[in-house]
Amino acid sequence: MRIEAYNQVAQVYKTHKSAGTAKAAKTAAGYDEVQISSFGRDYQIAKQAVADAPDVREDRVAEVAAKVNSTRYEVSTEDFACKLLEKYHSVI
Repeated sequence: MRIEAYNQVAQVYKTHKSAGTAKAAKTAAGYDEVQISSFGRDYQIAKQAVADAPDVREDRVAEVAAKVNSTRYEVSTEDFACKLLEKYHSVI
């Protein structure tokens, strides 16, 4: 390792470091500003829409409840068995 090259790099680093410090000091005297990208804004809107949405879809619940109450709701035993096995197969 050459010591001369290290000194040159250190000198360049010190030059850039002091320029960055002066810039930071200049903005510290001013004010802070935050800019949100359009993606970030869209994300916030979508997140708020999900938070505002109800946890239970009343229209679907009412539809299924009406079918159950009128005995028109049919469940395939094969579909039920498959779903049951899928659920407990991942646990085992």
